[in-house]
Amino acid sequence: MATLDWSQCPVVESVPGRLNGAWVFRDTRLPVSAVFENLEAGATVDQIVEWFDTEKDRVIEVLEFAARSVAAPVVPEKTTAHDANPV
Repeated sequence: MATLDWSQCPVVESVPGRLNGAWVFRDTRLPVSAVFENLEAGATVDQIVEWFDTEKDRVIEVLEFAARSVAAPVVPEKTTAHDANPV
């Protein structure tokens, strides 16, 4: 799976010197990875919003961005056509 280009998500940022440049919610220290780790552990979006004191619409935007990114069409590699007829 390709790495997501988080620079294209408007609600996150990577700031050198803040959490070692990890992708965080804009103007916070909340790593984007915390959302996915907590969802994987069984938390709900509402619980994440409460636990990390963040806005639900920003969490939803990150999830939608990730979903759109992994759903993007994959451009197949160019392959060499082979003639099925024997020479």
